[in-house]
Amino acid sequence: MHNQTQHEYDQVISQCRALFLAKTHDYGTAWRILRLPSVTDQIYIKAQRIRSIQEKGTQLVDEGIEGEFVAIVNYCLIALMQLRLPADAPLELDVAEVTAAYDHEVELTRQLLFAKNHDYGEAWRQMRIESITDIILMKLHRTKQIEDLGGRTRVSEGVEANYRDMLNYAVFCLIKMGLGGLGS
Repeated sequence: MHNQTQHEYDQVISQCRALFLAKTHDYGTAWRILRLPSVTDQIYIKAQRIRSIQEKGTQLVDEGIEGEFVAIVNYCLIALMQLRLPADAPLELDVAEVTAAYDHEVELTRQLLFAKNHDYGEAWRQMRIESITDIILMKLHRTKQIEDLGGRTRVSEGVEANYRDMLNYAVFCLIKMGLGGLGS
C-alpha cells in the first residue's frame, strides 16, 4: 500500500504544482501580498464551498470540487512558504526560488504524511470525502483561533502543523476522487 500511496500522492502533487507554476507565470508571486490570516481565509472559502456543494448536491458555478481541493493544496503551500519568508522579502520572487520553496514544503509535508500513514495504517482510505472536508474545516477554525491568539498557544502544534495536515487531507480527497491515477 505504501508504494501505491506514494505514487498517487506524487501524481496529485505533480498536477497541483503544474497549475501553481502556470499561475506563477501568469500572475507572478502576487500571493506574497497576502498576510497569513488572508491565506487561511482563502482556504476557508474553498473548503466552505466544497461543503456547501456536498450538502446541496448541486452547484451553480461551473467549477467542480476537485479544483477547490487543488486550490487548498496550493494555498496551504503558499502559507507554508510565507511562514518561512522574512518580513522584508520582495513581493516578486524569482520563479526558480519559488519552485524550490514549493518543492521543499511539499517534501516536508510528504514526510509527515508517511510518518502518520505508518502510525494510522492509512485510515484515510476508509474515510468519506465529506468527513475529510469537515476535518479540513475544523483545522481551519483551529488555525484562525491560533492566529487570533497571535500565535501564543499552550498545547497546540501551531499553524504550520495545521497547514500541513490540511494539505495532506486535500491530497487524500483528490486521490479518492481519482486524481492520483490509481483511484481508491
